[in-house]
Amino acid sequence: MLGIAAVPSVMLAVGILAMPESPRWLVMQGRLRDAREVLLRVSNTKEEAELRLREIKAAAGVDESCTDDVGVWKELLLRPTPAVRRILIASLGIHFFEHATGIEAVVLYTPRIFKKAGISSRSKLLFVTMGMGVTKTAFILVATLLLDKVGRRPLLLTSVAGMILSLSSLGFGLTMADHSQQKLPWALGLCIVSLLLFVAFFSIGLAPVTWVYSSEIFP
Repeated sequence: MLGIAAVPSVMLAVGILAMPESPRWLVMQGRLRDAREVLLRVSNTKEEAELRLREIKAAAGVDESCTDDVGVWKELLLRPTPAVRRILIASLGIHFFEHATGIEAVVLYTPRIFKKAGISSRSKLLFVTMGMGVTKTAFILVATLLLDKVGRRPLLLTSVAGMILSLSSLGFGLTMADHSQQKLPWALGLCIVSLLLFVAFFSIGLAPVTWVYSSEIFP
């Protein structure tokens, strides 16, 4: 049964091999010739391809008359300006802290966390684990509606603040459940609510903003 999940992955991998690179990404890497070839393949006419290439070069800050490949990595890593250095630190930093918040540990070890909190039934463990997935999906959809209306920074700050409070209450609930000689219904309820809130706050801010921010700050 587990092996069946590999079939769509193999199909996707084969399909990706036939996909052209993104022209915008190629221009950002300084590969102008490759970008032009891709645009010629996906555009209706040569004139349309040249027009789109000029627009991409203008957005990326590349001289319109430049047709040869340029060294973007030197500008980014070897001799960055103070502005580019701040951009690089911000982009790498937000990706680091997205994972340092512990989202992978919470999601992957959800059954073990709930078991430690006092849930022993497999059916109940499966039910609350499914609730985590539904919560994450629902709040990702909410985030897509709020990103452009509320803004990246407010969502990010709200997300991080909520995750701090959620993990703190989760730690308190697990500590009380672990040191008690009998089951504490309120501690179990606190752990469940804390985990759902943690995933919700992550999904509404840090999860989508990290990737949107990275794609926007370099251009």
